[in-house]
Amino acid sequence: MAIHNNLMLALFVVVTFSSINVGLSARNLLQIPALPTIPISLPKPTVSQVPVIPTLPQPTVPNFPITQPSLNLPKPTLPSIPTIPNFPSITTIPNFPSLPTIPNVIPTIPNGIIPTIPFFSPPSAKTSP
Repeated sequence: MAIHNNLMLALFVVVTFSSINVGLSARNLLQIPALPTIPISLPKPTVSQVPVIPTLPQPTVPNFPITQPSLNLPKPTLPSIPTIPNFPSITTIPNFPSLPTIPNVIPTIPNGIIPTIPFFSPPSAKTSP
């Protein structure tokens, strides 16, 4: 973002100095004598005639049939869809043994004793709340 600010400042300075130079050059142009006037009526240039291109014969387009002849081809037949075989249904689901419980071996961290990294944490308060 700082580059854009510096670029805008440099552009502003350039435009300021260029407008000063334009003002001085305009003052100098007003001090020179008047230029001779340009005549209003200029001689008209002569234009030569454009050569005529000869007309070429137009080609003839053959007549095409509007309707297409119908093709009586036999339609292919699709094979029959295979059937799914019937499987015997399962009436009861066997009972599985229950999973053993996992003991809680993760120790809990008491409140207020969370280890911190001194560089990333604020300093501790002098008084307790």
